[in-house]
Amino acid sequence: MRPMSRKSGPLVGTRVIEVGGMGPGPFCGMMLADYGAEVVRIDRPTEVAPSWPRPDGPDISKRGRRSVALDLKREQGRAVLLHMVERADVLIEPYRPGVAERLGFGPDVCLARNPRLIYGRMSGYGQDGPLARKAGHDINYLAVAGVLGALGPNDRPPTPPLNLIADFGGGGMLMTVAVLAALLERARSGEGQVIDCSMVEASALLLSHLSGAMQAGDEGGPRGTNQLDGGAPYYAVYETRDAEHIAFGAIEPAFYAEMLAGLGVDPQDLPPQYDRSHWRETTDRFAAIVRTRTQSEWEKVFAERDACFTSVVKPGAVREHPQNAARGSFVEQFGLVQAQAAPRFSRSAVRASEAPCHAGEHTLETLHDWGLREDELDGLAAAGAIRQAEPVERKRA
Repeated sequence: MRPMSRKSGPLVGTRVIEVGGMGPGPFCGMMLADYGAEVVRIDRPTEVAPSWPRPDGPDISKRGRRSVALDLKREQGRAVLLHMVERADVLIEPYRPGVAERLGFGPDVCLARNPRLIYGRMSGYGQDGPLARKAGHDINYLAVAGVLGALGPNDRPPTPPLNLIADFGGGGMLMTVAVLAALLERARSGEGQVIDCSMVEASALLLSHLSGAMQAGDEGGPRGTNQLDGGAPYYAVYETRDAEHIAFGAIEPAFYAEMLAGLGVDPQDLPPQYDRSHWRETTDRFAAIVRTRTQSEWEKVFAERDACFTSVVKPGAVREHPQNAARGSFVEQFGLVQAQAAPRFSRSAVRASEAPCHAGEHTLETLHDWGLREDELDGLAAAGAIRQAEPVERKRA
């Protein structure tokens, strides 16, 4: 079994239990682990792969923690989890409302065992309401939140933004913020509490600025015709001669003037920048100009111009971009290129320090560390309540 490396970061000493799920829960666990917390993921014994190839990885969002394969449908498995709850600071639970209660480790049970516990409930629609127990994914939560209807061109259906908004930016990241806030409050009150994180509500919160602008009439046109959704010629992506792309975000007049100078367009030949009635024809004109040069040629044109210009970097090339390379924003560890931990702290160093865990990879060592004896572990394994995966060979960093 591989030892965990020495942790660093502002959350060193904080113990987190992440009940296995997809998307937002693992992302929250990753962030807390990056910040130094000891995060243990609870996976199902049925997810333990007997040998390579493993179906459960690599998943970068599972980095930085250990995995325990624990059968929560067995009484012995629930007893182990509650044993861990007594020693934990945080538990992240990813189920639909009522599932954890049926399994025997809902908030009331856990807080009775550990009144200082922060119990984070991650769900799509929240713990109540007519949709609370319905299945869904990122696209559904965005639809209900009013976010999906604002994305994409106006001549086609709304465009799903991968699963970045509801799963990660909304659910995972806001749960992380809520956990940190609850830990801070607990330092004053001495008491734990329950966090009800709805991905619908988290997504709607991310739309707050645009929602206000829409209600004020500033961004109230049809989808794809507004300033920030691809309708404005100065806030858009254009294709270059070599089928690559460049992006402009020249909202302010000073940046727009630099954009026009780089494109070789006389501002006197154009309608006013914010005249929406001419945006489509201006966009078409800019698109024709951009297609006359390659991406690298446009990079040279705008190298000394402050025009809010960037090339569009493909995901596989982000590590080599000069900005990212200068800051070490991406690292390669265990054969995986991944984003470094963020944000950065002046004293409490954070880092992406551990390989993604595989289901059940650390069952025995972790439960031993959390206070279970060898004979207890043997009995749990014999009963099928826990399972230890085979050791995983990895490329070193």
